[in-house]
Amino acid sequence: MGLRLTIFGAALLWVGSGAAFDFGGIDLGKVGEMIGKAQEAVTEVDEPREIELGTEVSARLLGAAPLVENVSVQRYVNQVGLWVARHSERPSLPWRFGVIDTDSINAFAAPGGYVFITRGLFMSLRDEAELAGVLGHEIVHVLRRHHLDAIQEQARLGLAADVAGIMARRDGRRIDALVNAGMELYTKGLDREDELEADRDGVVLAQRAGYAPDGLRGVLVTLEAMGGASDALALLFKTHPAPADRLAALDERHASRWRHGQDLPRLPRRLAQFQQALYERG
Repeated sequence: MGLRLTIFGAALLWVGSGAAFDFGGIDLGKVGEMIGKAQEAVTEVDEPREIELGTEVSARLLGAAPLVENVSVQRYVNQVGLWVARHSERPSLPWRFGVIDTDSINAFAAPGGYVFITRGLFMSLRDEAELAGVLGHEIVHVLRRHHLDAIQEQARLGLAADVAGIMARRDGRRIDALVNAGMELYTKGLDREDELEADRDGVVLAQRAGYAPDGLRGVLVTLEAMGGASDALALLFKTHPAPADRLAALDERHASRWRHGQDLPRLPRRLAQFQQALYERG
């Protein structure tokens, strides 16, 4: 874990905030205060606690799949992601983006501004507009607090490892309950409407950042062509609506946007040089 965090931190130095993936020294006990009793409505989670929870969830994700050990690739994805995020309504979040080292084709977000794309998906993209579309989708999950709402709903329904009982004890198990509730979402998936909202608004966000708006649409076309036969797509297909359904929803909402945004940048060569760096790495 130390090596992974060192590499990720180096890749993010350009942001200028002085922050990196530092998973030590955090009082994670505060996170337990985010959720009240499972039988009661859950109060609003403030931003510092959102970031703390996202940090812990991200640490778990990196424990399952490390970051690609290529600082230039990590820096590039952060540059694109941060540029898109700066055109959102939460530009001041400590946004962090990373490419994780797995052939699986997927992307993930965690509360507080953490966004990951797998190496498998990164290598499947055709241009930077597609990358911006994927990152825009994940950024919207953070903006709309989709994961937080889902964790809160699990707690309210008593599905988060009996949070009410754990919260009554002052030990580390209450933190594990919250984080485990979050981790479950990555195998269970968010609500269908959350995913479709992230598609719709992610397209708008990418175009607002200056990219051709149909980047995410191009990714969905690729996924549909690949079908469900590939093991690399198993988790994505399990946790998201079918690509055909997502395409239909996007075309219904953004057909005019496709026509009027055709002249905006796609930047295939810039993406390709970083894909080549990973390809040469083997």
